[in-house]
Amino acid sequence: MQRRFQGPPTTFIVIAVALIQVLGTVFSASHQATLRPLDPLAFMLLLAGPVALAFRTRRPAVMLPITLAATSIYLLLGYAWGPIVLSLALSIILTAAAGLRWQAWLGAGISAAAIVLMAVLAGGETGLVRASAGVAWAAILVLIGEGFRRRGERMAEYRRRREAAKQAERDEYRLTLARDIHDVVAHSLSMINVQASVALHLGTNDPEKLRPALEAIKAASKESLAEVRQLLGVLRDDAPLSPAAPPSLERIPQLVEDARRGGLQMRFENSVDPERVGPGQQEAAYRIVQEGLSNVRRHSGAASAVVLLELSGNALRVRIDDDGGGLRGAPAGNGLRGMRERVKALGGTLCLTPLEPGLRVEASLPLNPHEGGHQR
Repeated sequence: MQRRFQGPPTTFIVIAVALIQVLGTVFSASHQATLRPLDPLAFMLLLAGPVALAFRTRRPAVMLPITLAATSIYLLLGYAWGPIVLSLALSIILTAAAGLRWQAWLGAGISAAAIVLMAVLAGGETGLVRASAGVAWAAILVLIGEGFRRRGERMAEYRRRREAAKQAERDEYRLTLARDIHDVVAHSLSMINVQASVALHLGTNDPEKLRPALEAIKAASKESLAEVRQLLGVLRDDAPLSPAAPPSLERIPQLVEDARRGGLQMRFENSVDPERVGPGQQEAAYRIVQEGLSNVRRHSGAASAVVLLELSGNALRVRIDDDGGGLRGAPAGNGLRGMRERVKALGGTLCLTPLEPGLRVEASLPLNPHEGGHQR
């Protein structure tokens, strides 16, 4: 696809060139003894070139033939010499800048041949010098247009790459939000489902213990609705592209407590100082524990689970063990896929290890992402 040099506005170019050619020629004619005075035809030819430049963006192919014809007719009719060649020079430049290389070189060649012929007919010692200068300038005009064209192509490529990078960044961020929404909804609905089952059972057998289960459902639904509303607000561009309070390590005990209230026997071991862990690693660790415990409650049939947080070398180690049925040969779902994407984004590793019985989900999140490993 041809790249067209933009440059100044077309209207400005047309008006400026028309004024220069008409006023400059009138002034020049007043100081020349010409055989033919300026008449209406001369002014029409002087304006034809600038008018042709108006097609530089819509139909650039018509510029050079019109300006070349108007300039040639003007000079052949013997009118006063002046800046009539300005529109011709600009049309050569703009034609080359529009990507019409063969047409630009052809126009420049015709102009150069005309200059050489006029120099030969005029004779004199300076004829050869004038001919050489004219040929050189014809070539220079084409090269100037080529330079504008290449610059325009580089700028267009730069803008395309910048827009592609911005679009990739927006897509990546929305993918992150989609993972967050999945984790929030899966975790909260799983806990609400468990607590609702407990409430139904207690409503029949032990009404006195019904209230704690209902309060747990209320708290979980309120928290999840707030998070989902915030995330959806970002997707609608109603909120800034960084949520106000991302999850942190300090909120993981609440996940463990929710799982305990859901009937799991939980053990939580944490030897990590949150101040040594970056916000990105803290959020990833929270989401991994959240999704891991949600999978334990929904799919594994486990009776107990262990959540471990510790620093191992220059990495945060997150581990969730359970005594359930494991993956049972099932393919990884959106939750595990989301875990892998989070870990990979931080340069870490994620391992799923079968236990006897149960499953171990273990993630290693580098404290310095540039020193992380590769996805496994």
